[in-house]
Amino acid sequence: MSDSIELDGRRVPIRPGETLLEVAAREGKQIPTLCHDPRLEPAGACRTCLVDVKGWRRMPPACATRASAGMVVTTESPRIARHRKTLLSLYLSDHMAEQEECETGADCQLHAMAARYGAPQLRVPMAPVREQRVDRNPYLEFRADRCILCARCTRYCDEVEGVQAITLAGRGAATTIATADQVSLLDSSCELCGGCIDTCPTGALTEKMPLRAGTRPDRQLEKVRTTCNYCGVGCQMDLNVDRAAQGGKGAVVKVTSPPPGTTTNDGNLCVKGRFAYDFIHRDDRLGTPLIREDGVLRPASWEEALARAAEGLRGVQARHGEQALGFVSSSRCTMEENYLVQKLARAVFHTNNVHQCAAT
Repeated sequence: MSDSIELDGRRVPIRPGETLLEVAAREGKQIPTLCHDPRLEPAGACRTCLVDVKGWRRMPPACATRASAGMVVTTESPRIARHRKTLLSLYLSDHMAEQEECETGADCQLHAMAARYGAPQLRVPMAPVREQRVDRNPYLEFRADRCILCARCTRYCDEVEGVQAITLAGRGAATTIATADQVSLLDSSCELCGGCIDTCPTGALTEKMPLRAGTRPDRQLEKVRTTCNYCGVGCQMDLNVDRAAQGGKGAVVKVTSPPPGTTTNDGNLCVKGRFAYDFIHRDDRLGTPLIREDGVLRPASWEEALARAAEGLRGVQARHGEQALGFVSSSRCTMEENYLVQKLARAVFHTNNVHQCAAT
């Protein structure tokens, strides 16, 4: 029989190395946490995930406590609720943005948790307002008045990306997020992947592009899952579409990554996948195939364009032989698409002259 613990009065199995937070999540119980990201090593810094363990003098953090056989764990009780309510009020005093303001840039887990436990927002900050610095990079914006110093962004930059571009700078109440030498992110080792935005639980790190576009706090965004086409890795991402934009035509206002653990890219994206989406609504983007006649391009249907391409390839084959043809595919295509290109070359045009732009 596998090892088990008692979780809120119910016996549940545990797996080797699992934390109490992971056991609870697997059993459908949502223990609140602000500093936890499954891609990062447990920190136990925010203390919002404290739980009761029978026989233990103090409440341990569920995210950093390994489950062991025989534990009797309580995740919700009046004592725990009082603790979380007080703690969230203190965090709100350091997060001087209203919930509506947070929605302009990113999801704010702090406000959602405060609403869940009825934590009031203190109107007088517990510490001096941190200095706000403007960075000249085109994508990332840091809002010091929203930061609660959970360090998820710096840990992500260190543990996942391995670039250590940002750190906790300063001391005491003046501590903030910054580059090591207070230089611009463009002059640091930052890769502008935007992972710090993705992991930030309070919207302190946001995107400049949707802010420049004048996005509304009350907008309703629809997430459309798609595959990034900038390379052949196949990263999954969510296009955030404002259906009311552009006179009802809809517009992509930002790109977010799926939750960690749900896709092959584990919620991570590169700078192209996360920020290079403004081409979608360019007026000069091609919307139909073009055929050149007498030196002039004219619009055509896909059927006509494909027929013209097939006619041209067959003509070269008839005049110069099968080995006169060559096919080059792209690393931006999927593996299945590249497979079809080589199958087209070999099975239809009978040539092995097939290459791929990423091949060496």
